[in-house]
Amino acid sequence: MSFWRSQQGGGILLIVLTALCFAALDTTTKYAGKLAPVLMLLWFRYLFQAVVTFALRFPVQGTALLTTPNPRFQALRGVLLLTTSACSFLGLQYLPVGEFTAMVMLSPLVATAMAAVVLKNPVSPGRWVLTALGLAGVLLVIRPGGAVFGWALLFPALLVTTYAWFQVLTSRLSGEENPYTTHFYTGLVGALLMSPVVVFSWDTSALLTQWPWFLAIGFFGTFGHLMLIRAYARAPAPVLSPYLYSQIAFATFAGWLIFDHVPDTLAWLGIAVIAFGGVGNAMMTAREMRRAVPPLTA
Repeated sequence: MSFWRSQQGGGILLIVLTALCFAALDTTTKYAGKLAPVLMLLWFRYLFQAVVTFALRFPVQGTALLTTPNPRFQALRGVLLLTTSACSFLGLQYLPVGEFTAMVMLSPLVATAMAAVVLKNPVSPGRWVLTALGLAGVLLVIRPGGAVFGWALLFPALLVTTYAWFQVLTSRLSGEENPYTTHFYTGLVGALLMSPVVVFSWDTSALLTQWPWFLAIGFFGTFGHLMLIRAYARAPAPVLSPYLYSQIAFATFAGWLIFDHVPDTLAWLGIAVIAFGGVGNAMMTAREMRRAVPPLTA
């Protein structure tokens, strides 16, 4: 059997497809935000996830899909991810896709720092160095005089914080929830919270004329996360995490192809530094896990 047909190889392929899907989601969101109200697009993204997940998984799991031992966790997780998505949908209307994605990919490093404080997880000096390196990369991207410097930087800053908390919370309670149940409730919570909000920006004509963009955003968001679930079912996170950074390349290419935007030299350097820090953090995790496995004895 070839490597790519193995469990680990299949997981890597799925995580790269996930990165491609998320880059397509961001690019579509930025484009569609000029054609339809952003809050409607955000509402539909979560409604689509809830409906499609229920339709696909309820025939398989039955009422087990709806059973959760941590309803408060599901609600809080849904709120954090909805806040993250809102920052993404709004921020992408003002910032280039490639640079925005690079800043967002700082989240795993921030989550590592938060886990050290909140969960009291030990963090090596090397990880702190990589975190500082990632922050330095962001400073290169958002420097005064650069293409992305301005008030809209508040969106990726809040996004990185909320998504890091989302990752810490998910890590804290991992193993207690069925991933498809979590996926369903994430969509449900987002749709329910957005329903009273979307009324204030409702545009029936936009929904009727721009419906392909609504469906595209729902599809990329929902199936990107489903592929993410399937990827982590095949291979451990430390193996897959470095490949998630391919999203930066996909997003930068899409930004050039669709919006004719190319990062300047210092922004390219910042993007490379952020990716280096994130990949280094993932590889350090993989090495620590290998060391933690006791050697086999005869």
